[in-house]
Amino acid sequence: MRTPRRAALLVSVIALLAAFASPATAEPVVPSGFQPASTSWTGPDRGYVLGYRPCAGTWCPVLLGTTDAGRHWRRLGAPPMALPDNHNHVALRVFGDRVAYIEDGVHVLTTRDGGVSWQPVTPAGAREPYYLSKIAEAGGRVFALLTSYGDGRGSTRLYSGAAGSPALVPVPGFSATGGLTYGDLAVGGGLQIALGADYGTEQYWTSRDGARFAPADPPCPEGQVASLSAVRDGQVVALCSSSPGSPQPGSTERQLRHAPQLGARFSGTDAAPFAGINQGFAASSPKSATVAAVAGGVGFLHTTADGGHTWTTAELSDRGFALTDLDFPGRGVGVVVDGQPDASGGSAVYRTTDGGRTWRELRFG
Repeated sequence: MRTPRRAALLVSVIALLAAFASPATAEPVVPSGFQPASTSWTGPDRGYVLGYRPCAGTWCPVLLGTTDAGRHWRRLGAPPMALPDNHNHVALRVFGDRVAYIEDGVHVLTTRDGGVSWQPVTPAGAREPYYLSKIAEAGGRVFALLTSYGDGRGSTRLYSGAAGSPALVPVPGFSATGGLTYGDLAVGGGLQIALGADYGTEQYWTSRDGARFAPADPPCPEGQVASLSAVRDGQVVALCSSSPGSPQPGSTERQLRHAPQLGARFSGTDAAPFAGINQGFAASSPKSATVAAVAGGVGFLHTTADGGHTWTTAELSDRGFALTDLDFPGRGVGVVVDGQPDASGGSAVYRTTDGGRTWRELRFG
């Protein structure tokens, strides 16, 4: 349903969801024309959705929160982040009850008071053009990956700062340079960082506290790129992918690999379906993982429940523009955002409660 109904909130939900400030407003909780842009969940039932609504010829931000898995929503104080006209993904990341970040790849805002106030975050020494691809929190610190590029050369570096701090600084020794650079990071059961360039050998580090790091064998063979997921029941799952467009346009060769614990050597050659270009990867358990991919106007959610031996695929064909924010916050519950607010097909949030085998659209009315 594209135009949500006026939601009647329960008194108990209003009392429970006090983490982020709610503006005084007589508007409906979910305004007419609301389209989700990003979602962030701190548990299987508690989540936040940043979206946009049409207003005065532009798009105005709207932030919603739930404590009961989306059955009821509360309107919260939205950050002053415009919807980019270049289709950059606007990503919301909530850490605990007070700290959150929002970024569009170039501009970054943070709050330390549950959304009452937002302030800009500056990556020290970064020169445009650059793209900040991911933000995560571990051990009271925030970590971000920033890729800069120009004149045929680029670099991807790890930045860090205290959670909620208005400044991020480069972490010495964590960078990759080359014609094409990239990286990933994952939190949950420890911190993992992978950096690489030009489809050569990647560098990989792990940390149990976000302060002390140890180099480890990369998850993937040379020539492949690692997508990382949180540690699940002590075990680590990674997706290894070839360059996009192989073995044919709109496809990616992939395999799932496992490590028995953080910092241990990865193994495995179980091939994943190759349809689509990678958009996200996340594991809900050591055996269950999902790959989000897009090609030809179709969104693919490839899921395995047996460690990569067999796969099922859910196709989301209504939008097919982008799949973002794939995550499993716990108990087999997962979420993903399909589309973008200003795309012709609009956008939606999908949710699973069985580790990714089935997905249903989350309603906001």
